[in-house]
Amino acid sequence: MIPSITATGFALEQEQQELIEKKLKRIKYAEEWLVDLTLRIKLDKKFTFECTLNFRWGASAHIESNDYGFAAGLNKLLDVLDQKVKKEKDKMQGRN
Repeated sequence: MIPSITATGFALEQEQQELIEKKLKRIKYAEEWLVDLTLRIKLDKKFTFECTLNFRWGASAHIESNDYGFAAGLNKLLDVLDQKVKKEKDKMQGRN
């Protein structure tokens, strides 16, 4: 799975790109279940993070977070994203 990352209202710096890649390693364990991950970051006074995640079995999740700090907003998003992935995984394992 290769994440699609887009920034609106600002240019994504190399340092920010590396931080995103580092943080996405938190859900590396779920790579085999994921079809794609789309991350949109918008800057309009504060950073707004929107993430859409599609699973192999047809389920999808949409998560949003925002914060005045880039790293803080990204951390909030990844906390929720990690929980969504685990919850979806548990649901699928419960069906088998």
